[in-house]
Amino acid sequence: MNKTRSLHHQTIVPLAIAAVALPLTLLLPWLRVAGPEGFVFARTGANLALFDRGILNVLPLAIAAGIILLLGLSLAKPLRTTVRLLVATFAAAVMLGIYLLLTAKVTADASGLLPAPMMVRDLQVGYWLFLVVGVAGLALALMTLRQPTTYIVLTAMAVVWLLPIVWLLITSFRAESGAYTTYIIPKGWTVDNYVRLWTETDQFNFPRWYLNTLFVAVITCILTTTLVLMVSYAFSRLRFPTRRLFMNLGLIVAMFPGFMSMIAVYHILKAVGLAKSLVSLILVYTGGGVLGYTIAKGFFDTIPRSLDEAATIDGASRNTVFWKIILPSSKPIVVYSAITSFIAPWVDFVFVSVIMKDDYANYTVALGLYRMLEREHIYAYFTRFCAGAVMVALPITLLFIQIQKFYVEGVTGGAVKG
Repeated sequence: MNKTRSLHHQTIVPLAIAAVALPLTLLLPWLRVAGPEGFVFARTGANLALFDRGILNVLPLAIAAGIILLLGLSLAKPLRTTVRLLVATFAAAVMLGIYLLLTAKVTADASGLLPAPMMVRDLQVGYWLFLVVGVAGLALALMTLRQPTTYIVLTAMAVVWLLPIVWLLITSFRAESGAYTTYIIPKGWTVDNYVRLWTETDQFNFPRWYLNTLFVAVITCILTTTLVLMVSYAFSRLRFPTRRLFMNLGLIVAMFPGFMSMIAVYHILKAVGLAKSLVSLILVYTGGGVLGYTIAKGFFDTIPRSLDEAATIDGASRNTVFWKIILPSSKPIVVYSAITSFIAPWVDFVFVSVIMKDDYANYTVALGLYRMLEREHIYAYFTRFCAGAVMVALPITLLFIQIQKFYVEGVTGGAVKG
């Protein structure tokens, strides 16, 4: 009984302190600005300024309320429902803190309280303490619910990772034009951004770019996957004099970023008459993708050689062993190679911008969407840009969700031994 009571106090008291400290941080300065009447304490997110005298008037009441809440939580039973509500509260606080960080500059500049444009360094102890207490309270609440520490870290990472995606999705349905707004939730909702993206092709031919990208990605995926699997199987199973030399050369070349060679690649393609064509993109992506054979080779190394030897004894050739015995039992690495080789041309911007130059008809979606963000187009086309970004991300997301099991097995070398 004493051990249970001790555990109760060890978990609920820090959680109660965090719950009390969270609202108290609202009384601390969030944005410190030198004004004509001294230092102004402005709460980021509202056009409101509190001076030193105002804070001193409400601070005793806030401290008294905090002490009462602390005593109540420390004496109460650690009800699971209450702790779950605190989890939701702290999670909302963390999301609010990140939201305020993203909107602080626009809101503070629009308030008219600042003598100069706001910078992130102008955020004071109130904001940072609010964010720290929110994260600490979330961690303590999850620990009180006996959740592993890993879940705590993954929860925080998921919140940070999902916020930009949610914002992009919301903006794609926004009825108002323009790229810069002082609010996140749109005042009007519409699907016209998606409709106009696919139908109005005079200025930006998104359907053509989408088909170009799909064509390049599919052909590159087929060629790269086939070559990677064949090369990796040869390095894994065959023993020939220059094997180690070729493997070392491949590793050395793969260490250098691809953009270092893009000017030379462009001039080579121009010399042979392939510049500004989709074929040139396929050749570039396929040639670079083959250098990623090391993971596939490691996977093939885990497959027992006894399978090859048994098939050879039965009269199978190397070609038959590879296509009819090894590949059917290597689905994870086949899927992994196909996904990585498909994603590379689907999202690439650097090489296509160098190779295509001003060939508008052969743009891919990455370069085409970037054109929508140019100064003369960003106001009218920003919401359509967000809609296009959603359309680009959608097929990759759905594909990855369906076959993520094989993707993970391919990375970890999940071949079946025996």
